[in-house]
Amino acid sequence: MEYSWARRQESKCLLSWLLLLAAWQAGSGQLRYSVPEEAKHGTFVGRIAQDLGLQLAELVPRLFRVASRGGADLLEVNLQNGILFVNSRMDREELCGRSAECSVHLEVLVERPLQVFHVEVEVRDINDNAPAFPATRKNLSIAESRPLDTRIPLEGASDADIGQNAQLTYSLSPSEYFSLEKQSGKERGQSLGLVLLKPLDREETPVIFLVLTVADGGKPELTGTVELVITILDANDNAPIFDRDLYVVKLPENVPKETLIIQLNASDSDEGSNGNIIYSFSPDISQDLKSRFQIDPNTGKIVVKGTIDYEENRSFEILVEGTDKGQPPLSGHCRIIVEIDDINDNAPELEFKSMTLPIKEDAPLGTVIALISVSDRDSGPNGQVTCSLEPHVPFKLVSTYKNHYSLVLDSGLDRESVSGYDVVVRARDAGSPPRWASASVRVEVADVNDNAPQFAQAEYTVFVKENNAPGCHIFTVTAHDADAQENARVSYSLVERRVGGRALSSYVSVHGESGRVYALQPLDHEELEVLRVEVSARDAGAPPLGSNVTLQVFVLDENDNAPWLLARGSGGPAGAAVAASELVPRSAGAGHVVTKVRAVDLDAGYNAWLWFELQAAPAGGARCPFRVGLYTGEISTTRALDELDAPRQRLVVLVRDHGEPALTATATVLVSLVDGGQASPSWSRASVAAGASASASASASAGALGGASSLVDVNVYLVVAICAVSSLLVLTLLVWAAARWSSGAASEGACVSGPAAAAAAALVCSSAVGSWSCSQRRRQRVCSGEGPPKADLMAFSPCLPESGEKEVQHPGTEDSNAKVS
Repeated sequence: MEYSWARRQESKCLLSWLLLLAAWQAGSGQLRYSVPEEAKHGTFVGRIAQDLGLQLAELVPRLFRVASRGGADLLEVNLQNGILFVNSRMDREELCGRSAECSVHLEVLVERPLQVFHVEVEVRDINDNAPAFPATRKNLSIAESRPLDTRIPLEGASDADIGQNAQLTYSLSPSEYFSLEKQSGKERGQSLGLVLLKPLDREETPVIFLVLTVADGGKPELTGTVELVITILDANDNAPIFDRDLYVVKLPENVPKETLIIQLNASDSDEGSNGNIIYSFSPDISQDLKSRFQIDPNTGKIVVKGTIDYEENRSFEILVEGTDKGQPPLSGHCRIIVEIDDINDNAPELEFKSMTLPIKEDAPLGTVIALISVSDRDSGPNGQVTCSLEPHVPFKLVSTYKNHYSLVLDSGLDRESVSGYDVVVRARDAGSPPRWASASVRVEVADVNDNAPQFAQAEYTVFVKENNAPGCHIFTVTAHDADAQENARVSYSLVERRVGGRALSSYVSVHGESGRVYALQPLDHEELEVLRVEVSARDAGAPPLGSNVTLQVFVLDENDNAPWLLARGSGGPAGAAVAASELVPRSAGAGHVVTKVRAVDLDAGYNAWLWFELQAAPAGGARCPFRVGLYTGEISTTRALDELDAPRQRLVVLVRDHGEPALTATATVLVSLVDGGQASPSWSRASVAAGASASASASASAGALGGASSLVDVNVYLVVAICAVSSLLVLTLLVWAAARWSSGAASEGACVSGPAAAAAAALVCSSAVGSWSCSQRRRQRVCSGEGPPKADLMAFSPCLPESGEKEVQHPGTEDSNAKVS
């Protein structure tokens, strides 16, 4: 019955505590529970998940956990039902000593998002410690001559509990000589003593045995006893007397050794050795006090002997005896209360908890990076701590609860600018002078894919000789990504498109990792002069980022095409060798144009610049009356023909280009000398150069006319030819200007087609003739309404590659070095 009544009382007490807890929680915003000390494992404390507003299903996914200060796992949470229960034994006296308030501070952490709750669990005291005296037996001496009401001080008992459980009540066993006196109120603490009620007689009662019992205020109460053995002394009947029974001294902590605390003064009415006083600590004081203080037995000076630390002990109580040298000796007693004043001798202490590192560079503002707790063992202003950050970093401190802070993101991050921060947190107390402490943490910034690969240039110019080997390396593209790891791993690919009806990937390929560009097949300058290649660079981020670069691949010409001879009157190629037959009147004078050898070269520049030379000499070794124009291919007479010249002559014309090595072709012209009436129409140099189709009737009648008349006719023809040449030159310039600003010259009438046609523009990269190392050849075609086209104009300009790609549409464009009659 007594046990059930106690359980009911405990249940009522627990219910009242829970009601008080709910009221306090509604006002403060923090959870507070209460549990008695020495509670068994599994004792219910509170429904913490429900009180914090958390669902039971989210405790495990959000990594619900509880941490207590000091790392002890006194309390635990059942993640299945959210109940806070006692995990291990809690001894309030071990946790808090004699402090009136004792609680366990819990930090409840949940993530996604990170939240911190603070819970205090009060540990209530139970009466689990019995009061105890310093010893179980105490010997006292008192002279038989002591008067009535003499008071003998006694050392009281101590109880580790607090409050009502530490309220001590003393009782003395029945005695006719002594009664127990208790003093409190104005006095510090509670003073015990024995008061003499009846005169003593050593011969009648030499020793008195008493039992002093102490009981606390707990329910049930606990008791302790000490046996008092009082020896009655004879003779010396005056004990030393101190000025005061109680001395109060204030002493700052950390004072040096030998610092004087107080000098006691006691007097004895006796004379001689009975009045000589020896000072000493009471035998009942602890060894800890004896290690910290020292008393001079002759002068009564008490000095500091050991370390005085306010954080360990805030006050000391010293019992001092003054004993005379009488026989038997008599003693007087006094108490000294030494109150320790705090000084600012402890620096703040910082601790980082629950750090979320590294932090992504795109983390939103307000992201919690770390939890910081700060403490200072000092008290008052010396223990008031404020925290700050240095140097200037994109973070800030947010106070969460008392001396707890959160390190949160305050501004945007960029890993490419700063990859990490050394965050230094400084704590400063309010003491005078203040004390500082600092703690640092390295906050690494994690990379996100926010930078695309970049090329050094938006466009590159690449020169490749034609007829290259398949698979040869022509260029390497390199892109750099400012990101890190996978976000900076770049791969290359070809941007596919069509080139003249074929896929670009049939011409070139790109190695995905190295960026090396390879030509997959031999390139032909006559087919493709400029190849525009676009390469894409992509990183391995998610999502990937990329950029493109353009390669302008210029195919350089090589002398891989021999000159082609054009058949007379056909306008098409005749091959590497042709044969023609011409009739020349014997009356022809010097400079008479017999015919013109026409040739083209599919190459470009100097490789397509042709020159002509006469190889064969007439039979019989006579001087040849014919010559060929070095660059025009015109065969004309070098002198007037006479009867001595062979009637049939075979002329071999060698056509050579300017390439290295030079390529050649030959043309054979059979010249027959006939009388004037049998000659075929011919043209003067001027008329041939101008390309005019003048009638040959004047030549047919030249033999019948006189010398003066023939000269007049020649002058007329010369004037006509000069006018025709001037007109043709003007027309040619107009056509050239129009072709310069358009995609190509318009063709009128009959124009040459087939292998003799060449590209409208080509690169010339040779210096066999002239001083320019690289020029661009442009050809103009002049087409008349009749006959083959005339093209005698060759122009060179500096080599300035155009941005657009030039493709050869047909290999039959006529070369500018061929002069067409």
